[in-house]
Amino acid sequence: MSERDTYELFLVAAPGLEGDLAREAEALGLGGAAAVPGGVTAEGGWPEIWRANLQLRCASRVLVRVASFRAPHLAQLDKRARKVAWDRILRADLPVRVEVTCKRSRIYHQGAAGERISRAISETAGVAVAAEAAIVVKARIEDDLCTISLDTSGEPLHRRGHKEAVGKAPLRETLAAAFLGRMGFDGSQAVVDPMCGSGTFPIEAAEIAAGLAPGRSRRFAFEDLASFDAAAWAGMRQGTPGKAAPGPRFFGFDRDDGAIRMGTENAARAGVADWTDFRRQAISDLQPPEGMAPGLVMVNPPYGARIGDRKLLFALYGTLGRVLSERFRGWRLGMVTSDAGLAKATGLSFLPPEPPVSLGGLKVTFYRTGPLGG
Repeated sequence: MSERDTYELFLVAAPGLEGDLAREAEALGLGGAAAVPGGVTAEGGWPEIWRANLQLRCASRVLVRVASFRAPHLAQLDKRARKVAWDRILRADLPVRVEVTCKRSRIYHQGAAGERISRAISETAGVAVAAEAAIVVKARIEDDLCTISLDTSGEPLHRRGHKEAVGKAPLRETLAAAFLGRMGFDGSQAVVDPMCGSGTFPIEAAEIAAGLAPGRSRRFAFEDLASFDAAAWAGMRQGTPGKAAPGPRFFGFDRDDGAIRMGTENAARAGVADWTDFRRQAISDLQPPEGMAPGLVMVNPPYGARIGDRKLLFALYGTLGRVLSERFRGWRLGMVTSDAGLAKATGLSFLPPEPPVSLGGLKVTFYRTGPLGG
């Protein structure tokens, strides 16, 4: 397949992050980036598809739309699916999995639709179809319009290959990147997380500051497609060498020894150990790092939905608000919580919140302040 082939891309985002991902895709230079429900549409060839997987921080996965056609009945679905150039997209030696969803269409039986598409792939390109295959072809039939896409990511993109150790309710890297972006983080500001857990906020901030691509250490599904060029990909992944650390600028604190150990180990795997500093410390002992200009406090505290007793958390949020207002003059707070009452318990003045974001089936809101202590 020629690298000049251009496709419609669908960059999947967690509900609520569509705008964040659209801004990131536009900055990356993806053509026609536009936010839509569930993600962002864009255009690009295979180099852009590889780059999107490698460099986008807010995307959950990258889908390539290989066909779109009307299919009011199974015979038409079969006929049109056979016209897709499967042999130019898929490798004959690797099996694929076909996933189908039907909504408000005359074709309503997902199993029957999947059988027709699977047969078209196997009979026109000699590709085996298997339920456990790693390569996934996705078909969505809605209002009789069939859209066929190829998942080029494989594992969700928040799984970057660095965070082997996680806590009970970890914040996904995709959300951490989006929330840092909403705070205007550009890599130059210091970041403090007083309840760091496995270290997502400090590590994500350090990677951005170091200029490290989020997908640099993992594998992608597109590496098993017919269009893959190993030499071109190796050059793209090597990219620009990361910047040298000027010393720790991203700090994670937690009262749990296990959390500090996890954060330290995860930062080392991510290659940002020299940029980060993780220490065991209670919130009541929190102080701004010495010699640092006011930066950002980023925190994903427990909010009673999965961790902690909600009644006891009011005191925790109150202590956080008091410590920040008394000691962190000029710093700005970004806080994730699903509970508006707990946010209010900090006693801090928040900017108008943006719509909630989906986090593992839970709706959370990102609360931001202006400079504290003003």
